[in-house]
Amino acid sequence: MLEGEVLYSRYAHDRASVTIASMTDNDRGQVAATAAEVYEEFFLPALFDQWPEQVLDAAEAGRGDRVLDIGCGTGVLARAAQRRAGEVGQVVGLDPNEGMLAVARHADPSIQWEMGVAENIPHDEGSFERVVSQFALMFFVDRDAAVAEMARVLARRGTAAIATWASLEETPGYAAMVSLLGRLFGEQAARALEAPYVLGDPQELHGLLSSAFPDVDVTRHEGVARFDSIDAWVHTDIRGWTLANQMDDDQFELLLREAREELHRFTDAEGRVSFPAPALIATARLSGSGS
Repeated sequence: MLEGEVLYSRYAHDRASVTIASMTDNDRGQVAATAAEVYEEFFLPALFDQWPEQVLDAAEAGRGDRVLDIGCGTGVLARAAQRRAGEVGQVVGLDPNEGMLAVARHADPSIQWEMGVAENIPHDEGSFERVVSQFALMFFVDRDAAVAEMARVLARRGTAAIATWASLEETPGYAAMVSLLGRLFGEQAARALEAPYVLGDPQELHGLLSSAFPDVDVTRHEGVARFDSIDAWVHTDIRGWTLANQMDDDQFELLLREAREELHRFTDAEGRVSFPAPALIATARLSGSGS
């Protein structure tokens, strides 16, 4: 993952012929349908399933709410929001990646899944009581524009809740994986795994959201990354992310061999992987919480 525009793209693409040395599309974060399926099956239990309820609690989401999930991916947060909103509510999931949306539609066809970008949300002003986003803000092409759009579509007395990962330094497993990718394949490959952590400073996140929201609060939450094994970890990160079509079989096997040695310190006696993976959750409102 990389900085800013790195992983969140306006454009669909076909990356079948791209090599690890040429990562233009990878930088913009598009994943093919097969990678999206791996993402749903493996990344959710490893990293993302622990966060939706915390994000929705921060947004004060409940029955009957109109909820917009921006950068919804395969829809784990939107599905949790649907359970809260119930049949009387409405949930919309927005994402620029057709591969992700295809998996989301299959998982829950009752939700309104839409292709689109955060910088140009296709809904009217004040359309949603709750605007949420889980680990996507880091990848928006124009973060200031995206935050302004979040504020525009939020109802006056509504609440937005946005989650980002804490810093890479606070996430030791991924810091080690980034270092390994850099050593084996170079800076571009390493940057592809760094991008989720570029908004890990609470003050920076607060400042970004304050450009559009007068009432912002950022809190740090503890999390844990868990994988069944080193092999499962590597498979998830490579096959379920933007490097999926950038690494050939020989490179993948080399990474596996090196990871089994270099990342062994993150395993327990049974070979299961775990390490801290904290996050920041920002709550934002258009008026003071007491208004």
